[in-house]
Amino acid sequence: MNRRKLLQSSAVLLAAPPLAGCTGELMTFRSWPQAQQAVLDLLFHEKLVQGNPWNLSQVLQHLAQSIEFSMQGFPVLKGAWFRASIGSAAFSVFNARGQMSHSLDEPIPGAPALDAAQALRASVNRLLAAMDAFAQFNGALRPHLAYGELTKPQYERAHLMHLANHWTQFHAKTAVA
Repeated sequence: MNRRKLLQSSAVLLAAPPLAGCTGELMTFRSWPQAQQAVLDLLFHEKLVQGNPWNLSQVLQHLAQSIEFSMQGFPVLKGAWFRASIGSAAFSVFNARGQMSHSLDEPIPGAPALDAAQALRASVNRLLAAMDAFAQFNGALRPHLAYGELTKPQYERAHLMHLANHWTQFHAKTAVA
């Protein structure tokens, strides 16, 4: 890609409205414990997922995979040039805005399939375990599949924005009379 195309791509990223096409209310997580509490609360206030073929359990599995891969390594990475340029620029824009926007039904490339039949409790527990492991992790973090090298605070911010982006598709489950 030449410099002109890179500048055009960057301009598109900067001009894109935050959370375009999102119908849910923006949820922000200001801290890791706040996000963990929101995940735990799903056991008591189950949500429906709208605008995504994945059920709630699958979304939570996807979120757990993302956190796990930040410590273990993503199965597939975008090219080094992409991560160092467009991917890094995208993270900078999201970080400055404090919110991320991405395709909410796109699996992580190379990741195991999400299990639609997995019980919600198991998915909540997996996500909470991944969050606990990340909080305690002192090793070298692996490059993000698109954003490239991130520090632990940057990765935490990316994970919090990723959680919040998916939370926009969660809606209260109403009781059937």
